[in-house]
Amino acid sequence: MAFLKKISSDATDAELVQEYKSGGDLEILADLYQRYMDLLYGVCLKYLQTPEDAQDAVINIYQELILKLKKYEVEYFRAWVYQLAKNHCLMLLRSRKKMPVNVDIDLVQSAENMHPEEAWQKEANFQQLQLCLEQLGTEQKQAIELFYLQEKCYKDISELTGIESGKVRSYIQNGRRNLKNCMEKQALENVQ
Repeated sequence: MAFLKKISSDATDAELVQEYKSGGDLEILADLYQRYMDLLYGVCLKYLQTPEDAQDAVINIYQELILKLKKYEVEYFRAWVYQLAKNHCLMLLRSRKKMPVNVDIDLVQSAENMHPEEAWQKEANFQQLQLCLEQLGTEQKQAIELFYLQEKCYKDISELTGIESGKVRSYIQNGRRNLKNCMEKQALENVQ
C-alpha cells in the first residue's frame, strides 16, 4: 500500500492532527495517515475479504479523512481512524446487502471480540471508561471500583463503606448500566 510518498516526521499524532486542522496541508495528513495504512488495510481486509476491495477502501478512507478530520475533534487519532475504517467497511457491506443493518453495540464494544493486535484500542476504551467512571455518583463509583477493580465482595464493600449490602448490589447494577450508557454515547461521539 505505497500510494503515498514517504514523509518522515517525529511529531506526535495529536500535533499532526492540529497542524493539519490549522493549515490543511495534505502532506501532513499523508504523513499521519501513512503511519496507520497497514493497520487500516488489515481492518478493511478483515471486513471486505478481498485485497482489491480492501485497497479501494483504504484509499476511500484517506479521501474521507480530508474532510472529516477538519470537522471532528479527534483526541486519539489511531482509535478514531480505526473506528472510521470499520464504519466505512460496515457501510459498504450494508450497501451491498451482505450483512444485516442492525449491529449489536455490545458486540462492537466487547473486549473479548477485539483483534489481539488492537491493544491500543483497549487502552482507548479504558480511558473512556475512566472518564465515564468519574461521572458516576459517589456511591456508585465507590461500589464499582471496589467490586470490579479491587475484586471485593458485597459484604466487604458494605463493611468498608458503611453502605447496606442490598444497596451495594443496587449501586453496582445501576453504576454498570450508567457506565454502559456513557460508553455507548462516547463511542457514537467518537465516530462522528
